[in-house]
Amino acid sequence: MNTIEQYSKAVQECMDVFKKKTIDYGTSWRVYRTISIVDQIYIKAKRIRTIQEKQQQKIGDTIASEFKGILNYGIMGLIQLELPASEGEELSVEQVMNQYEQIVTNAKALMLDKNHDYGEAWREMSQESFVDLILAKLQRIRQILLNDGKTLISEGIDANYYDIINYAVFALILIDEGQHKG
Repeated sequence: MNTIEQYSKAVQECMDVFKKKTIDYGTSWRVYRTISIVDQIYIKAKRIRTIQEKQQQKIGDTIASEFKGILNYGIMGLIQLELPASEGEELSVEQVMNQYEQIVTNAKALMLDKNHDYGEAWREMSQESFVDLILAKLQRIRQILLNDGKTLISEGIDANYYDIINYAVFALILIDEGQHKG
């Protein structure tokens, strides 16, 4: 299986969970502000880091399921940035899934461009590094929020979410290959 197929497989698993949760709960996450989504991702990344450091876990959710959650919250964050609050809290499953697919298309294109330039260096990275990078991206988003959403030279909140999504996909691919703990 090549990278594009692996990427699509990992995202499809996340998309299936997202769609089922949307059917169950609707789009209740529309009430989240950017900082709340950042905190949800933080909780998941922090849990993975704690498991890595303690070498044990007491809750049954797997590391892979946490990376899937990180990816899905990253997509929620991007949808929230795209849709004005006036759009309303309840969106149709079809509308949300169309937006999900568009974001995945954008994330995959970004991954392909970066893979071209970096030669798939992510394949040689540790799971710990993916978690640290995600946590750093969350810190960046927090700082951008403190700066009223403005940056002088750096990428914005959306670029950080896209990187978080791709780091989660890379972790899921390496878990699936058996290279990282799942």
